[in-house]
Amino acid sequence: MARLWNLVSVLVLALAASLAEAATRDGRPHGNTPRRPSVPAVPAPVDAPVTSRNGTQLPPYNQTYLFTQLIDHTNPSLGTFQQRYWTTAEWYEEGGPIVLFTPGEANAQPYSGYLTNRTVNGQIAQALGGVTIVLEHRYYGLSNPFDDLSVKSLKFHTIQQAIDDLEYFAKNVDLPMAGGDALKPGQAPWVLIGGSYSGALTSFTMVNKPNLFQAAYASSAVVESITDYWGYFEPIRQFMAPNCSADVQAVIAHIDQVFTFGSKQEINSIKAMFNMSALTHLDDVAGALRNNLWDWQSLSPSSNGGLFFEFCDALEVKNGVSAGPNGWGVQHALQAWAAHWTGGYYEQLCGDQDAVSCLGTYNASQDVFTDVSIDNAGRSWTWIVCNEVGFYQEGAPLLHPTIVTRLVQPAYDERQCTYWFPEAFAHLGHLPVPNVAATNKAYNGWFVQENHLFFANGHRDPWREATLAADGTSFKSTPGQPLAISDGFHCSDLSTTNGVVDPTVLAVQKQGIQAITAWVKEWKPSKH
Repeated sequence: MARLWNLVSVLVLALAASLAEAATRDGRPHGNTPRRPSVPAVPAPVDAPVTSRNGTQLPPYNQTYLFTQLIDHTNPSLGTFQQRYWTTAEWYEEGGPIVLFTPGEANAQPYSGYLTNRTVNGQIAQALGGVTIVLEHRYYGLSNPFDDLSVKSLKFHTIQQAIDDLEYFAKNVDLPMAGGDALKPGQAPWVLIGGSYSGALTSFTMVNKPNLFQAAYASSAVVESITDYWGYFEPIRQFMAPNCSADVQAVIAHIDQVFTFGSKQEINSIKAMFNMSALTHLDDVAGALRNNLWDWQSLSPSSNGGLFFEFCDALEVKNGVSAGPNGWGVQHALQAWAAHWTGGYYEQLCGDQDAVSCLGTYNASQDVFTDVSIDNAGRSWTWIVCNEVGFYQEGAPLLHPTIVTRLVQPAYDERQCTYWFPEAFAHLGHLPVPNVAATNKAYNGWFVQENHLFFANGHRDPWREATLAADGTSFKSTPGQPLAISDGFHCSDLSTTNGVVDPTVLAVQKQGIQAITAWVKEWKPSKH
C-alpha cells in the first residue's frame, strides 16, 4: 500500500540534498559539463483545489507517495528502496487508462504539473477518464537505493534497471484511490509517456517489455546513443539567425586557430578578453564558450526570448543597427562576445565562483567530481553518460561548419569520467568509452519498430540528431508507430501552452492524443 511521505523525513533529506546544489543556473554541476537531455519542468497549480469528476475533494497535486521498489531486479534478495511518486485521479472514470510518466534524469518534485492538463499527459487522461502518475527515476531526487552516489552504490544504476522499475511499479503499485489495488496491467490499460531521455526510456521499454503498456508517447526521444554527439549543435546552427551563426563560426574558427598555432601573447590576449587568464588548459577556455549555445535548449515556442537571443543581439546589434546575413565579421564579433561574457553573462552562469572552479576540468579533487551525496542529478546522469549513452557535445568534424570549438573532443569528457568515477575507470589503462553499440543493439536505437508507439519531435530541438527526426535519416511514419514533427524545440509538444502559441505543436499534440485514444480503445482485459 502506498504510504504518505513523512514531512520530517522530507525536510531532513532535503536539507542534506541541498549540499549537492548545482553549480550553474541551468542545473549542471559544472560550467563545462554538457547539457542533459532533460524534460522541461511544468509546475502544478499551487492553490487550486483538486476534485474528482463526481465532486470528491482529492489530495493536492504535490502530495508525495512512496512505492517499495527492488534494488536489483536480477536479485530481489538484495532488498528494496523507497521510490517517490505523485498521482491524481482527477479525471478518472472506471475503465480509464493509467498514464505513467517519469521525468528521467532529475528530481521529480518540480514535475507535478505533468499530472495536470497543462501537459499532454493530463490532456490524455482528461479525454479518456484516466489517472496520471509521475514516477521519480532511480538514483535521482530522493529515490535512492543507498545513502550516497559512490561507485559502489551506482552499481545498480543502469538503463535496464530503470526499465525494470517501470514494469515492477506497474505490476505492483496499489494506487491511493478507491479500487487502486485493481488497476494493474491486464486490469486497466496503461500508457507510458516520456520526453528526451525518458522519451528514449519509453521507446526502450516498449522494445524490452512487449505488451506491458497498451500505448506510449515519446517526445524528443533520444533513442540513438552517440558518443561524439557533435550533432547537438546542428539544429542550433541551422535555425539561429544567419548573421549570428556566421559571426559565431568566425569567432570560433579564429580562437581555434590562435589556440592551435598562435603565439603565447596572442593566446593570452584572448584569454584575458574573457577574464579566463587563470585557466591553463585551452580546451577549457574554448569549451566554456559552448554555454552561450547551450542556452538554446531553454527555448520554447512560449518562452518569448531568453539568454540565447540576448547573446545574438549582443553580437549583431551595433549602434542600434542589426548586421546583415553575413554578420559584422570576426573583429567586431570577438570583442562583442567578450564584452557580453564579462558584462554579466559569466556571473549569471557561475555566480561568485572563479573561472577555475566553474570552468576548469583538470583538477580531479574538485568538489564537482568528489561529491557523492544524493540528489545530485549531474553525477547520476554522468554515470549513464560514461557507461551507456555518450552524448558528448563537441565541435563538428573538419570541413563541416561548427559553432563550437574543435579543441573539445570525446577524450575531453572521457578523461572527466575517470575523475568522477576513479574506482570504476582508473584501472583501465585507457580512457573509458561508453558502450553505445550495446545500448543501441539492446533497444534498437533509431531502428525501433514497435506497435502503439507515438514519436513526437521538433525541428529546432538540439537533441534532434539522436531522434527519429535526425538529418540524413528517412524514417517513415506508420499507423502503428507514427512520427510527427513540429517547428518546436526540445519536448515542446509536452506543454499545453506551447500548443496554444504554435499551431505546428498543436497539430502534433492532437495527432498524438488521437493515436493514444484509438490504441486505448483497442485494449481488452488479460492476465499479466
